[in-house]
Amino acid sequence: MKVIVSVFNNLYTDQRVEKVCASLAENGYEINLIGNSWGGLVKMERNYSFSRIILKSKILRYAYLEFQWKLYHDLLKKADKNSVLLSNDLDTLLPNYLISKKLGIPLVFDSHEIFTEMPSLNGRFTQKIWRKLEQSIVPKVRYMMTASESYADWFAKTYHIDRPVTVQNFPIKIDNPQQYSEINFPKIILYQGVINPSRGLDKIITAMSKIEDAELWIAGDGPKKNEFELLTKTLGLDDKVKFLGKLLPKDLREITKKADVGLSIEENNGLSYYYSMPNKVSDYIQARIPVIVSDFPEMRKVVDRFQAGEKIKEHTQLADKIKIVLQNGKSFYTYNLNKAAAELCWEREEPKLLQLFKKVTDENF
Repeated sequence: MKVIVSVFNNLYTDQRVEKVCASLAENGYEINLIGNSWGGLVKMERNYSFSRIILKSKILRYAYLEFQWKLYHDLLKKADKNSVLLSNDLDTLLPNYLISKKLGIPLVFDSHEIFTEMPSLNGRFTQKIWRKLEQSIVPKVRYMMTASESYADWFAKTYHIDRPVTVQNFPIKIDNPQQYSEINFPKIILYQGVINPSRGLDKIITAMSKIEDAELWIAGDGPKKNEFELLTKTLGLDDKVKFLGKLLPKDLREITKKADVGLSIEENNGLSYYYSMPNKVSDYIQARIPVIVSDFPEMRKVVDRFQAGEKIKEHTQLADKIKIVLQNGKSFYTYNLNKAAAELCWEREEPKLLQLFKKVTDENF
């Protein structure tokens, strides 16, 4: 059975799509992955077929339109009666839906987020366009999965559909990588991920003036990077805030395990963030790093259930909460982090993915 997977990115750092494709390939599915050149054509190798559509557009809204058109024609060439389409996020859904209807083949929709509730769209005209598309197609999609329990509840309630299957984007389980005899001085406070609006980064940079004997490492890139670098300079915190840039996944994992605490401190400027279970939280935990997270539903569950760090209701609490975790030390959380890492891993999520695709093939072929 052929599964044609499409996503709007250059494929290289999308760990969810990589894990999904690898799991399906290892279980007998023929994978054909389609991405694009947005973000650059980084050389990569996979044990399944992949291609990237070349985009000429330099502005994102035009790139979306160009990709939709080109993806439709690419799917039309590659799909046949023995294919399953796997659409990742709303920005690939329309061409996949049209091809699904045209050829009479099944479509699986994987919503990594609530696309229409992203902070970057709030209040903009483009939000209305994406909402119209979502409202038009999502209720007609027969097979759907998403990346958090709260997302699944939102889609079911909003569109009166069967609750999507939840396949959380947890990392592959690893043995505890920590060397607790290694003590950092200064301590390392880590943020990893995209440098976007509403990630709380301006708040933690400002808070660093109140935290002694520690550095903030920001691993990632994004549209707000220059603004936050300027903020750091303006506050005179160049010696305490380090911008590491965008790292290869294997290099990022080495950085993560060195940290003393990991941050996921998003602001409540959209339901997509509020209901998210960010990848970085489970990445920190798999590296056995205690966390400080916003008191949002999915992240709250992790801290409350496993006692793996601290929550903040307001960003004014950042400095105090960080001091608590740093004073406790990583080894204080070892037992709880080991327990969390054993459960928040891809090995626990993969069976749900495979069960969904078995249902798709049983019902359609």
